[in-house]
Amino acid sequence: MAKFGRSRPVSRIEDRRFLTGAGRYTSDLWPKGCLRAYVLRSVEAHADISVDARAAREADGVRLVLTADDLSAAGITDGMPALLVENRDGSMGAAPRRPLLAEGRVRFVGEAIALVVADSLDAARDAAELIEVEYDSLPVHLERAPGGQTLHEEAPDNRAFDFGMGDADAVEAALAGSAHVVRMALEVNRVISNPMETRSVLAQMEEGRLHIAYGGQNVWNTKAHAARILKMDADDIRVCIPDVGGGFGTKAPDYPETLLVGQAARMLEAPVAWVADRTEGMLSDTGARDLCHELVMGLDEDLRITAYRVDTAMNLGAYNSPLAQNIQTNLFAKVMMGVFDIRAAYLHVEGFYTNTTPVDAYRGAGRPEAIYALERMMDHAARELGVDVWELHRRNFIRPEQFPYTTAFGETYDVGDFARVLDSVAAHADQDGFAARRRESEARGRLRGMGLCFYIESILGDPAEGAQIEFTDEGVRLYVGTISNGQGHESVYAQFLSDQTGVPVERIKIVAGDTDRIAQGGGTGGSRSVTVQNNVTLVTVDAVVDAFRPYLAAKMGVDADAVEFDHETFRAPGSNQTPTLLEAAAWARADGREDLLNHKKRADLEARSFPNGAHVCEVEVDPETGAVTVARYTVVDDFGTLINPMLVEGQIHGGVAQGIGQALCERVVYDADGQLLTASFMDYAMPRADNVPMIGFDTEPVPSTTNVMGMKGCGEAGTVGAMAATANAVFDALHDRGVRRADMPFTPHRVWMMLSGNELDETR
Repeated sequence: MAKFGRSRPVSRIEDRRFLTGAGRYTSDLWPKGCLRAYVLRSVEAHADISVDARAAREADGVRLVLTADDLSAAGITDGMPALLVENRDGSMGAAPRRPLLAEGRVRFVGEAIALVVADSLDAARDAAELIEVEYDSLPVHLERAPGGQTLHEEAPDNRAFDFGMGDADAVEAALAGSAHVVRMALEVNRVISNPMETRSVLAQMEEGRLHIAYGGQNVWNTKAHAARILKMDADDIRVCIPDVGGGFGTKAPDYPETLLVGQAARMLEAPVAWVADRTEGMLSDTGARDLCHELVMGLDEDLRITAYRVDTAMNLGAYNSPLAQNIQTNLFAKVMMGVFDIRAAYLHVEGFYTNTTPVDAYRGAGRPEAIYALERMMDHAARELGVDVWELHRRNFIRPEQFPYTTAFGETYDVGDFARVLDSVAAHADQDGFAARRRESEARGRLRGMGLCFYIESILGDPAEGAQIEFTDEGVRLYVGTISNGQGHESVYAQFLSDQTGVPVERIKIVAGDTDRIAQGGGTGGSRSVTVQNNVTLVTVDAVVDAFRPYLAAKMGVDADAVEFDHETFRAPGSNQTPTLLEAAAWARADGREDLLNHKKRADLEARSFPNGAHVCEVEVDPETGAVTVARYTVVDDFGTLINPMLVEGQIHGGVAQGIGQALCERVVYDADGQLLTASFMDYAMPRADNVPMIGFDTEPVPSTTNVMGMKGCGEAGTVGAMAATANAVFDALHDRGVRRADMPFTPHRVWMMLSGNELDETR
C-alpha cells in the first residue's frame, strides 16, 4: 500500500539555488549597518595573562570591547556545556569550566581572550592590536599521558577520565585459553574538518528578543545554552540556521563566539557579525581523532576470535567540548566488535587534557576510529597467522541466522548478511585479478597493495523527531527537525513526501532550522536525518489522511471508513469524486476548516539501524619517492531501502574522500611549545582530485527491521570504511619490503622513511 519502498534517483532541487549564487548563508543575512566582530586570540599555549583593553576601547570606530572581566561584571560566568562519562570507579569524568573568554590563564594557542566590535572588520582588527596582553609562560603539556603541569585542578595529572566497558576478567581468561594471541599498537592522527564555509554568526535584537543566526547543526541546543549562559529567558531568544556550507560534526557543538556575538548584539542593541578566517578556524574549530591504541586479540585453533581488548589514550585538548568524552568511549563501543561474533570484549579509555585545541565529533564520531582499530587488527592478525584476511572475516562473521544479535556491549544489530556483501565486493573489486595487476605494477617499479575493510556503524542522535505538514495557497510546507549542512535534505524530504501524498515536488517547501517556527528537533548528526525524519513524516501523513476522512466522507456522501487514500487521490465506493490532497485542502479552506490545514506529530524510532558494508582499496606506491596513488576503490554497502540512490552515492563519495584524506595526507602537528604548525592550507594537506579515483559503488540491501521504511543511514558510512581500507592497502604494498608498522597519514615523506627503515620525524 505505502510507497516508502520506492527507490529512484531524483536530482537535487537545492542545487540550482546553490550553483547560481542564490544560497542564503549567514554572511548573506547581514543587514545594512551591521557591525563586525573580531576575536583576539592567545599566541601562547599555556600562560597566566593580564589584559589591558583601555586603548582599544578608545580606538576609532570601536563600539564595544569584551574581556572576561566585562562578562563577569555582566553576570555571565557559566561555562560552556559538556557531557561527561562515568569512570571505572563510578565517579564522573572531570568537568573543568570552560569560560567564554580566558580568565587569567590561557590553555591553547587560539583561545579567545577578547571580543572587539567596530564599524568595520579593519577597525575591529586594528583595535585588537592595541589590547595589551602580558603572558607569564607556563610549561606546555602535549602528551596523551599523565604528567606535566596540571591544566585544571579538577583533573590531577591531566587525566580527564578513566573509562571501562565490558568484562576485563572474562577477556583475560579467554586470552589465556586462546591458541593464538596477537597484539598491535596503533596511532590515529588528529585532523581538522575544514568545511568550505568557516564558522559564522550574526546576532541582532528584534523587538526586544535576541536573534542568533549561525552555520550549525542544532538550533535548539544553541537556544538552550544561550538562555543559560547569557542569563536570558528562552522565550526571548530565536536561533536560526540558514544554508550551511558543510558541518561534518565540527559545527554540532556550541562555541564561545556564538554566545559572545549574541551578548555583544544584546549590549549594543545593534546587529553584530563574526566570520572566522581559515587560519582562525584551524586554530579554534574542534579537532578530531588524536588517539593511540594498544590492541589485543585472541583466536582459537580454527581462527575464530575468542577475545578482543582495546586500550586507548585520547587527547581531549585543553577543555571538554560538548561530546568529546563520549566519542571514544560510549560511541566507540557501539561498533567496537564490528561485524564479528566476539563474546569477550573490553574497552579501556583514558582521556587527557593537553595544551591543544579541544576535540569533538567529526564525520563518524567514534565509529570510524573503532572500525579502523578493528580492521587494522584483522589485517595484522591475518598476516601474523598466515591466513587470508578475507577468509578470516568469513570465519568470524555474525551469521544471518543469529540476528537479531546482541553484542557483548549490549548493542542489538537487527539484520545483516555480511558474507553476501563480502562476496559482492570481491566480484566488483575483481579480487581474482589483483595478482596480475600487482605484477604489472612491479614491472613498472611500483609496489601495489590491496586493503579490505568491513564496517558497521550505529545510527546516533535523538531517536525522537517531529514533523509538521501545513497546507498553503502555494502547496505544502513540511517543517522538519533536522538541518541540512549540504546533504540534500530538501530534495529527499520533498521526494519522500511527494511519494506519500501525490503532491508535486515543486509545490513542497521544506522549512528547517528556526526555533520560532519549529518548537523542537534533534538536529543533524550521527547519520540520523533521513531515517528519523522520513519516519515521522510518514506518521504525519497518516494523521493528515485520517483527519480528512470524515470531512471528505460528508462531501462524498459515504461513511468515513469507506474513504481510502492511495497516495495520489482520495476514493470511496459509491462516489465518483477523487480529490487529490491539495484539492481536499482547498475545499477545507473554502469551508473554513482551518483545523485540517495544519498537522504536527512526533515519533520515536524505537531502535537504531546499523548500516554496513565492505570497502576495497588498491594503491600503488612509488618506492623512490614514497608517493601513494589510490588506483582503484570499490564499495558495496547495505543501507537497507534506498529513497534516492543518487544522493546516497554522493554521500559515499564525500565520506570516502574524507577517509582517504586522513589516511594519505591530513595531519595536525603542534611543536613543543604548543604552536600549531599546520594552520593554513600551505601546511595542512587536504585531499585533492588526484588523491581520489572514480569510486565503484553498489548495494546489497537487507531492509532494516527497526523502522517501517527499512532504511539505514548513510551519511558517515564512507568515512567509517575508508580509513582502514586505505591504510591496509598501503601496508600491503609496503609489507614485502620489510615494513612492520605503518600509521597514517601515508604522505610521501613518511612512506619513504618507512621504506628506508628510518625513524619518523613526528613534526613532518
